[in-house]
Amino acid sequence: MTIPGFDHQRISAGDVRLGVALGGAGPPVVLLHGFPQTHLAWRHVATALARDHRVICPDLRGYGGSDKPPGDYSKRRLAADVVAVLRALGHDRFALAGHDRGALVAFRAALDHPEAVSHLAVLDVVPAVDLWASLTGTAGVFAFHLFLLAHPPPLPERLLGAAPAEFFGHFLDAWVRVADAIPPPVRAEYLAAASKPEAIAAVCADYRASATVDVEHDEADRAAGRRLAMPVAALWQRPVGELPFDPAAVWGAWAPDLRTHVLDCGHFLPEERPEEVVTALRELLAS
Repeated sequence: MTIPGFDHQRISAGDVRLGVALGGAGPPVVLLHGFPQTHLAWRHVATALARDHRVICPDLRGYGGSDKPPGDYSKRRLAADVVAVLRALGHDRFALAGHDRGALVAFRAALDHPEAVSHLAVLDVVPAVDLWASLTGTAGVFAFHLFLLAHPPPLPERLLGAAPAEFFGHFLDAWVRVADAIPPPVRAEYLAAASKPEAIAAVCADYRASATVDVEHDEADRAAGRRLAMPVAALWQRPVGELPFDPAAVWGAWAPDLRTHVLDCGHFLPEERPEEVVTALRELLAS
């Protein structure tokens, strides 16, 4: 399953091939999905932006229709995958938006490849170094999966493999607040993709990286005074209760040119509030 009206290709990115949905014509915009999803998470936003942009929606390494090798799942590695795919498509500079895990990849791409990223949007996430610093006391309860998946193999893989639909389905159900935002066929596609043994191993590697090497990369950039050089938009859900961090303050410390948006929905912003996400992205792209 792919985005209606889009082509789907497998494109080489060094040691892997990524599944990529492509549609529209115009300045390139790249949309990166989160956990536990595929590029389909952007289906509404992508079709709207494709009216006047070339829209490129990859499945991240380890997810969906992309290769799932063992090894490096640092956001630096995944960001390099995305840049390689865009260069293979003839784009040396592009706008980049990511949700959840995809936002961590987009953030890393913008820091590591500022010459390639013209605009950056990050949806419902903060950098790994800031997130881990905030998870003290009971604040970590809402993010239990971050701790579970970061454990060494093979424990997380075995636990997830015993009941993958229940594990991944929990997040698809618990994190959404807009009814029918993830319809049954799309939900089934997400679960089928995430439940494969090689996908389970990849997602664990992804989360282990975010508890180790990704934090190290963020800390090194912070110590060096590196900041996001391009216009940045940070979007997040209106919280239920108090967050253990202030998203505006966190992103403001990284992005001198920042605009923020709070949407009345759950975690899955591109599926729950696609029109508002499109409006925010168009505002960003016009800056």
